[in-house]
Amino acid sequence: MNLPFTTEQFLSVFGQYNQAVWPVQFVLNLFGLASILLAVKETGFSDRLIAMTLSFFWLWIGLAYHLAFFTAINPAAYAFAVLTVIQGIIFLIFGVFNPRLSFHFRPNVYGLIGALMILYAMVIYPVLGYKLGHIFPESPTFGLPCPTTIFTFGLLLWTDSKVPRSVLVIPFLWSLVGFSAALTLGILEDTGLLVAGIVGVVLIIVRDKNAPKPDIGVGQGA
Repeated sequence: MNLPFTTEQFLSVFGQYNQAVWPVQFVLNLFGLASILLAVKETGFSDRLIAMTLSFFWLWIGLAYHLAFFTAINPAAYAFAVLTVIQGIIFLIFGVFNPRLSFHFRPNVYGLIGALMILYAMVIYPVLGYKLGHIFPESPTFGLPCPTTIFTFGLLLWTDSKVPRSVLVIPFLWSLVGFSAALTLGILEDTGLLVAGIVGVVLIIVRDKNAPKPDIGVGQGA
């Protein structure tokens, strides 16, 4: 893939972003941990809060990263900003205003793979990046596109309701585009992005297809 910027320029943008928003990185990680807790120990407002958090993450990616920083080296970042903002709005629509997303961790294959993706996004990804020489601040922190996309697929695998297909489109596209660029730039920790995108979408579609239809007892639905 031919890119309009070098690896050094790409990492420099991370450095500029991380220094400019510091210490928001801690807040973003706390939001991620809160979402995990809300999905494990549900409350009456867990689903909406998790959806609002995912919405915030994607809006943040579009406005605070793509638009504010990445556009300086890549004109395509304007399009990325629009798409990620749209994804933030999609989470608001299907998770808050017309809620169709219900999050609940279950220790089945979907829940465990989702947990592995979340662990990768929040813990393994930065550790692996450090081992590969991507040292803070010139490193993709949680809240930036690639680790946040992996985290998103992890939480979507924790849903116990069918996920609208429109929720999956932009994260899946980013898993392809982001991985292709990252591979060219040597950001090898983003290999998990491609795996999360493909495995996440396939598992969600298979799970939702095989989900039992709700029973309608005699005399109900009249």
